[in-house]
Amino acid sequence: MKRQLPNPSELLDLMQFKRPEFDGKKRRLDSALTINDLRTIAKRRTPKAAFDYTDGAAEGELSLARARQAFEDVEFHPGILKPAANVDTSVQVLGGSSALPFGIAPTGFTRLMQTEGETAGAGAAGAAGIPFTLSTLGTTSIEDVKAANPHGRNWFQLYVMKDREISYGLVRRAAEAGFDTLQFTVDTPVAGARLRDKRNGFSIPPQLTLGTIVNAIPRPWWWVDFLTTPKLEFASLSTTGGTVGELLDAAMDPTISYEDLKVIREMWPGKLVVKGVQTVEDAAKLIDLGVDGIILSNHGGRQLDRAPIPFHLLPQVVREVGSDATVMVDTGIMNGADIVASIALGAKFTLIGRAYLYGLMAGGRAGVDRTIAILRDEIERTMKLLGVASIAELEPAHVTQLQRLAPLEHGAAARARAGA
Repeated sequence: MKRQLPNPSELLDLMQFKRPEFDGKKRRLDSALTINDLRTIAKRRTPKAAFDYTDGAAEGELSLARARQAFEDVEFHPGILKPAANVDTSVQVLGGSSALPFGIAPTGFTRLMQTEGETAGAGAAGAAGIPFTLSTLGTTSIEDVKAANPHGRNWFQLYVMKDREISYGLVRRAAEAGFDTLQFTVDTPVAGARLRDKRNGFSIPPQLTLGTIVNAIPRPWWWVDFLTTPKLEFASLSTTGGTVGELLDAAMDPTISYEDLKVIREMWPGKLVVKGVQTVEDAAKLIDLGVDGIILSNHGGRQLDRAPIPFHLLPQVVREVGSDATVMVDTGIMNGADIVASIALGAKFTLIGRAYLYGLMAGGRAGVDRTIAILRDEIERTMKLLGVASIAELEPAHVTQLQRLAPLEHGAAARARAGA
């Protein structure tokens, strides 16, 4: 091998120095390549009680862990020699379009996580061309969300409260503001036992203890934002004192029934979906009643621990209600591949909650934009690797669900045997 002295011009071609980024937020967010990266940044920047409210689930957090494991236990089956240089990620859902097969799920107390709150989520969703959902327990008003996303799709999530008139008033306000879809939530008759929140003494407004003060010392930016921005206000609660569980128990009503669904259906002029469906039987009954869609969800594992895994339930529900029914899914989505797998197995749409909040806590509106960009890249890359050029081409043959938890006997079968 003949050797020579390095040519300086060739060295310059080989070694391109990266221009330094002086914007700390941009540098921080650019370093996040996955939703888990955003979660790590969020945990570093957010006080423990607020972070744990987002990150945690009910009791032993088994439902959440199982939901995430279910997505990890996916095997894809790519097709070869199927050109997909450009992919179309857009979908039609509930009478309108979405540039991506996911939207932002409703989240409560959002401005406590980061002060831009729902305004950041709605603005980012509008810019990306995807729907944004405001929670009944949101910290930004219906009208302000509309102002933040004036031309995009805004959805509203409804809790039916003990005082029905509060709920009815919210329905009217959402309709007047031009929200096009209502999510009637059925999985929260009472608050789940969110033990992280109880151990942290998490309350609205935050209660200062020695522990919270010590935890806040390395996070002064959060407290500066919290103390120098408008007071937390909730769309439907007349009081904001007490623990999260106490607030939820005051607002929720374990007596809600199909009669309440009928009343809301008559009031609401847009699309109506039921959120929190967890059995095949309930899914079939709701579709037969003519609701516009259902969301398979166990509330992110935050209500009944050991509840069914929505992603596992998905193929059974689609087989029962038909492929034309609008079946959506949430809980546990942390990667664009999770979304692709859900669509392949029959979901018409998916919703992200924690993934959105991790981005919000990591960097406000820019962090939500980064969440959407990460998921978009993962969806596009997964589709290209599968040899799929559009969402419509995804089908069950692309996915195998590898099951770790095989039931000895399904609940319905057990009930039938007991009645025999």
